Amino acid sequence: MTRIEKNQLIDELSQMLLERNVVYLTDASGLDAEQTTLLRRESSKKDITVRVVKNTLLRKAMERVEGKDYSELYDTLVGQTALLMSDVGNAPARLIKDFAKKHDKPVLKAAYVEEACYVGANQLDFLVSIKSKEEVLGEIVGLLQSPVKNVLGALQSGGNTISGLVKALEERGA
Repeated sequence: MTRIEKNQLIDELSQMLLERNVVYLTDASGLDAEQTTLLRRESSKKDITVRVVKNTLLRKAMERVEGKDYSELYDTLVGQTALLMSDVGNAPARLIKDFAKKHDKPVLKAAYVEEACYVGANQLDFLVSIKSKEEVLGEIVGLLQSPVKNVLGALQSGGNTISGLVKALEERGA
């Protein structure tokens, strides 16, 4: 690979890292062609980008990205590294966990999720439990709707009168 090709690859990786807030580093060595194809297919279904990269080129790309600190991940850039990138924080973790039920690999080396670094395979269960932005927003909307539903229910059960509303709310509060 020429220096020009390396610089182009570093620029491409830097752009990918800049656009995504979820980056997982895994060890996928030992997967045969069939298993690798299956992993890529499953990743594609979940809108996860998979890329096998050279560690030195990835590190240089990480160093070029402004506004994100990947320094805690540098020590994990040894051996073969497969890069999994997504827009959903827990999607790659779920993919790794589901895939590991039938295969030994990939193994989580480290992850960068929304400005936080997680190092080691022991972080996988925690990363699986992280809620996506959509899940958190759904819970917030549900919590905000609950009091409104209570008021509407009280209005309906009380015959749409103020005294019925007060009575229903008192009963629920007791």
